[in-house]
Amino acid sequence: KFTTFTSGAVPVEAENIDTDQIIPARFLKATERKGFGDNLFRDWRYDAEGRPIAAFPLNDPRYEGRILVAGRNFGCGSSREHAPIAIKASGIQLVIADSFARIFYRNSINIGLAIVECPEAAEAIEEGHTVEADLDNGILLDQTTGKSFHTAPFPPFIQTIITNGGLIASIKKGAVK
Repeated sequence: KFTTFTSGAVPVEAENIDTDQIIPARFLKATERKGFGDNLFRDWRYDAEGRPIAAFPLNDPRYEGRILVAGRNFGCGSSREHAPIAIKASGIQLVIADSFARIFYRNSINIGLAIVECPEAAEAIEEGHTVEADLDNGILLDQTTGKSFHTAPFPPFIQTIITNGGLIASIKKGAVK
């Protein structure tokens, strides 16, 4: 079972965000999965000298949260799994979007990152909103506005993969075959 949690929403209001924007290719040379979270949206979060751009939501303390909200076709582009790894490594536990690139969706599940397609929620949840996520029942509640949004709950085998921290961890535990 998933834990219901409440968090501030971090809005990234662009469509067709590709995996190179999520984690630029120049940061993929590492042999270990370290530093990916720090480089999430690197070219949007930092200027040429490496200083944080205050206007970017991940740099704005008002948006501190574990829920990323995005638009249509999130995660398009190359099929690298580094993009969901970077999102998860940054502390984000859930991505809500209008839609996802299919391979990004599967890569996210495989590494244990919960992602939910909910066009209505992606459209309605705005900067500064607090969201309660009940993924067992497929309910997203925007506590700021009182609006609730319904999504299809994950099938049990996907819940198992996510709660175990990914597909490989689930296989090692004998939770999936």
